[in-house]
Amino acid sequence: MNKRDMLKTALAGVGAGAVTGLFGAGGGMVLVPLLTMLTTLDDREVFPSSIAIILPICVVSIVVTSAMRTVDWPQAAPYLLGSLLGGLAAGKWGRAIPTAWLHRGLGILILWGGFRYLC
Repeated sequence: MNKRDMLKTALAGVGAGAVTGLFGAGGGMVLVPLLTMLTTLDDREVFPSSIAIILPICVVSIVVTSAMRTVDWPQAAPYLLGSLLGGLAAGKWGRAIPTAWLHRGLGILILWGGFRYLC
């Protein structure tokens, strides 16, 4: 990877980290399109790669917010359990979903989330 490509991908990581840190989520929604545009990753590799990139960002965010005592752990626990189960299911069966449908699903989630916050 040349220096220009490294800079582009590093900027994509900064964008994903900033979105996750500012909004508490959404870094993957930024990262998937950027990985598609900026890298030579196959579409089947983009989604798992974005998860691998987002994991350390999430760990940093949870450490920072926990240190600031802004996490309500009893309220978050059911969501954490559901996320764990959903992640396991998606990891196991996600490859069976056509990539075009994954992209469409992500696009719908982005639009729905944006509309929900605007209204």
